[in-house]
Amino acid sequence: MTSVLQLLTLPAHSKGFTALPHSITGTEPSRNSQSDGPSARGSNQPVKIQITGQPSTGRSNSTPPNLQQVIRRLLTRNNDSLPATYEAIYGECFSVVCVQNTGEGLYTNLKLELEQAVSRGLAQDLLSLKKADDTDVAVAWIKEFVETCKWFETQVALLESLLTYLDQVYVRRAQVLSIRKLAFSLFVRSIFENPELMKTLRNAVKTLITTERQLRLTVTYTKDFPSLISHLYTHQQYSVFEEFYRDITWRHYEEESRVAAETKSPKDFFEHVQGLLSDEVDRLTELLLAGSWGIIRDATLKALLTGRMKWIAENTVGDYLDRRDFQSLRTMNELFSDAEGKGDKVICGAFKSHVQKTVQTIVKDASADDTMVQRLLDCHATADVAIRKCFLEAPVKTGSSKTTSTSSVPHKRPRQEFIYALSDAFAVGFRARRNKVAEMIARHLDKLMRNGQGGMTDGEFDALLNQALGLYRFTDDKDVFRGFYLRALAKRLLLEKSASHDFEASVLKKLKDDYDPEFSLGGEMFSDLALSRDAMVEYHNKLPSESEGHKLSVMVLKQGAWPYSRQDQGETRLPPNMQEELDAFAKFYKDKHTGRVLHWQPSVGTVSMTGHFKAGKKELSVSLFQATVLLLFNSSSELSFSEIFEETKRQPKQNPITNKMETTDHLDDPLLRLTLQSLACGKKKVLLKIPAGRDINDGDLFRFNDGFSDPRAKVHINSIQAKVTAEESKQTQTAIDGERSASLDAAIVRIMKAKKEMVYEKLVNATIDAVKNHFTPDVKTIKTRIDKLMEQEYVRRDDDKPQMLFYVA
Repeated sequence: MTSVLQLLTLPAHSKGFTALPHSITGTEPSRNSQSDGPSARGSNQPVKIQITGQPSTGRSNSTPPNLQQVIRRLLTRNNDSLPATYEAIYGECFSVVCVQNTGEGLYTNLKLELEQAVSRGLAQDLLSLKKADDTDVAVAWIKEFVETCKWFETQVALLESLLTYLDQVYVRRAQVLSIRKLAFSLFVRSIFENPELMKTLRNAVKTLITTERQLRLTVTYTKDFPSLISHLYTHQQYSVFEEFYRDITWRHYEEESRVAAETKSPKDFFEHVQGLLSDEVDRLTELLLAGSWGIIRDATLKALLTGRMKWIAENTVGDYLDRRDFQSLRTMNELFSDAEGKGDKVICGAFKSHVQKTVQTIVKDASADDTMVQRLLDCHATADVAIRKCFLEAPVKTGSSKTTSTSSVPHKRPRQEFIYALSDAFAVGFRARRNKVAEMIARHLDKLMRNGQGGMTDGEFDALLNQALGLYRFTDDKDVFRGFYLRALAKRLLLEKSASHDFEASVLKKLKDDYDPEFSLGGEMFSDLALSRDAMVEYHNKLPSESEGHKLSVMVLKQGAWPYSRQDQGETRLPPNMQEELDAFAKFYKDKHTGRVLHWQPSVGTVSMTGHFKAGKKELSVSLFQATVLLLFNSSSELSFSEIFEETKRQPKQNPITNKMETTDHLDDPLLRLTLQSLACGKKKVLLKIPAGRDINDGDLFRFNDGFSDPRAKVHINSIQAKVTAEESKQTQTAIDGERSASLDAAIVRIMKAKKEMVYEKLVNATIDAVKNHFTPDVKTIKTRIDKLMEQEYVRRDDDKPQMLFYVA
């Protein structure tokens, strides 16, 4: 029976109550209690403790257990019997520590028994096991090691419970190590600080981990590792194990990387790395503590990729881009960034190099100039999507500084260096073929403006235009683009080929405001068209209501405002009534504007005429040249090529100098052939060619096709564009070269006028800087212009120092 003194002197946090019989304690509820709940009792009512049995002198009538023997048996494996009950052992500990005050001896005996059990028992047992040289033995050794740790920790916990008074009373009074700390310190010294044991443990760990890595398995041979990790953590040995695990991981994958790099292609190697990393992450999440996951993953990644990232990027980034494999690019960016602080720069270099080579290839392919811009747009779109989806920076915090929901995904933005790399790659790539890219961008915009938006919404069409304008930013030859764009705009407006004047005005404003103020010239074109409409209204108001002149529409344009290349095709022969109307308008205009000269441009003239066919009348919209040919068939249903050739001769005119009548050349032969081809060989054949074919030959006959039909009442017959693209380009480029020379002359004179004197090379550099927003001139061209200005005596050289130039006022 337990004494009252023993009961009332239980130490704090003791587990001693677990060894007491339930009959010792009891409480008698208050008689006035109306409820079993604690709130029903008065806080000041007494609690009665009833003690049953005979009074005790502090000792049990039975023989007290020998605590040293108890401790020895508890620390002996495969020995489950004890010489006394837990209650007797617990009571004897109380007697020794609290009554007899001999806790010091008990503590000493406990320490000796622990040392004996660990150093001569557990350690020797583990050392006697077969060395972990192969997989099966390593599995068995690890299992035995785990079982040893588990048994020892269980026995220590039992000692803590049975020797509670020693652990809670004597230890605090004597200020010595607790039972747990004493036992674990001895265990660490004898087991974890034993070189031979630790060597065996590490070899076993390495053997099992290496086997699983080589066989691409996860937690097959390492099933006991989680328990091992738990025991290592309990004995504060996990950090040492973690470092060892990291080192063997690094060495293993470093060798794996070397072997794989010798046998695999860069693409296969990178895929192999992803597979190994995935396996390792799965393994370590099953085996190690969460705090180690990032450390081991980084070690794995760095061992696999260090020294090989450039090799991988240079040989795979281009292929991934071409195949639009954004997932691989995103993975590469993440892994390279994790493996090395500047890993993304390696990818950026490969990205820029590939885009630049692709752009150069597209630009140099002269055989595919018609599709150049679309291919460049596709290339830019692919690279742009890759930047926005794959090459992202760390999450950026936005919004209020207050705590926000952790369920929202942090926003990521594209890496700025990739955006710069894309711009540089296109800018350098465009230089592979000077001037041509700017010309083709202007032609691409011309095609979009002619075709219109079709089924697209205004927003979609505007986005399409902005994409093409975006390429304009990358070219150094901005004056070339401006020249070709304004000439194409003029042609669209004159031929009324533009699908939307609103979009024309919008693009022109955007070009003027965002790119180059020189585009303000386009605004004058729209002004001329408005003035021409007003002039025609005034002219028509002066005509009789029955006059044929109401059918005439003329656009009077200022020559300086319209950069349209005039083609020297002269005046074709027109029917007398048409020529009379032209002459009447010319007289009206000259009477109103004295001193102005009108130059007719027949190449941009259009005619609406009525065709009578078996299927009925059709309103034909044709060019002036097409109308000239079709009108010949009013007098004859069949004409030969030579007859048409002769009939299109121009009217004789009087030479103002010699006062003699001279016959000018007829409609140019190539232009006549193209005109006949558009009427007889296209989809809408209003003439029949005999014999049939695509080419116009000298012996061909042409017959009016009275069987022509079309579902629409108004039929537009397209003119076949004369193959004068090269000639037009040459003319435009010649005009641009002239403008460049004038710009260089003006820049040089302006600089010299401000500086008065300047070193030759500095003048060259200053000139380049002055015109760089419009074009990038060759140094040779600048030197030629300087020499020209010296000939014109705007600039002179110093007689003693030829490199010094002076401005001549």
